[in-house]
Amino acid sequence: MKKRALMLLLAFVFMFATACSNQSQSDNESKDKGSSEKVKLDMWVFGSTGYEKLAEEYMKDHPNVEIKIQSTQFDDHHNALFTALSAGSGAPDIAMIEVNNIERYREAQDRFYNLYDFGAKDIKDKYLDWKWRIGESADGSFLFGLPTDIGPTAMFYRADVFEAAGLPTDPAEVAKLIPDWNAYAEVAATIKEKTGKPIADNVELVYNALRDQAPVQYFNEKEELLIEKEPYIKQAYDYTVNLIQKGYLGSNGLWTPEWGNAMEKGSYATLLAPAWMQGVVKGNAPNSAGKWLITNMPGGAGNWGGSYLTIPKESKHAKEAYDFIQWLVAPEQQLKSFKDMGLFPSTPSVYDAPEFKEYKDEYFGGVNTAQVFAEAAQKVKTVYMGKNYGIVQSEIVKALTNVQKKKADPEKEWKEAIKRIKRQLERQ
Repeated sequence: MKKRALMLLLAFVFMFATACSNQSQSDNESKDKGSSEKVKLDMWVFGSTGYEKLAEEYMKDHPNVEIKIQSTQFDDHHNALFTALSAGSGAPDIAMIEVNNIERYREAQDRFYNLYDFGAKDIKDKYLDWKWRIGESADGSFLFGLPTDIGPTAMFYRADVFEAAGLPTDPAEVAKLIPDWNAYAEVAATIKEKTGKPIADNVELVYNALRDQAPVQYFNEKEELLIEKEPYIKQAYDYTVNLIQKGYLGSNGLWTPEWGNAMEKGSYATLLAPAWMQGVVKGNAPNSAGKWLITNMPGGAGNWGGSYLTIPKESKHAKEAYDFIQWLVAPEQQLKSFKDMGLFPSTPSVYDAPEFKEYKDEYFGGVNTAQVFAEAAQKVKTVYMGKNYGIVQSEIVKALTNVQKKKADPEKEWKEAIKRIKRQLERQ
């Protein structure tokens, strides 16, 4: 009887274990079926990225992923994202953040996923070092976003204005003529004397070009104001003032109709600008093909523009979001974005692609503009910008504008700008 009872007990245990195993297998199959269900990703971007076309390509290869892209104006986009993050609701799965705005979100680090948790360190070497580091936290342990495009700067110039001034017009020869900022001022004097035209369109872009080549700008990583402690920004200000006082700079406001018209008429000699400005020049000056050329910036290069793709913590599909943005900003897709939309790649391996090495832009006289900007991209310095960067920039440009338009005293304007900056920083 005991033996029979033991056998019945063992049989019962076996049946119970088999039932549990079957249930576990059923549960796993259910999970597998769930993983094939549609995942919907909301993505917020600004401007003309062309990402809709790439998203369609990705969805064809990933039928379980649906990507909806919402594009709005620059300021509206960043304000809406900041509001959503502050409220703790309404943020998308993927959010694009422009480089100058990323500092605004650093104090909200806990509202984003750390992309290093998804294995982003494995792709770090594919990107320009300075671009990658801007997307990190100060200690390098947290990655806010993956790099998209960049805005390396170069010197656009009017060949007809240079020729009228008796100066060389070939890009290589112009680069030799203007290797640094002293030479730029000397050429400005020649152009003014021979043609009566200013060397540049306005005070802001000249000042910005010098600012962006400085090893430090407005703040350190402790958010301490540096413009009275370090000489670089005051030097950029003084240099720009010198050109203003000699009448070498135009006074066209950026993005105004007058600015665009001057671009078409050749009312000035140079435009110190980033890669994405190529489209702006073509749009404003459609009849000036072959008159605008591009060469190296005096003194090196800077960066103006470019963005990062982040994943807010509200996303319920962070892994799928990461898989998509990792694919979207890979070298292959950045090359497509360059060819389709002119977005300049942050992945240096693309610079060796045949499409880059053999690239020619007939509008800019057949110059290989891709190589010009690729060389500039590799000269850019990593600079901490600070969350209040915009306050300082605005006040310095205001001071320079007052010097030009109101004939104000430069030193007084500098001191007044510092006072205004400090007052505003105290309220932050």
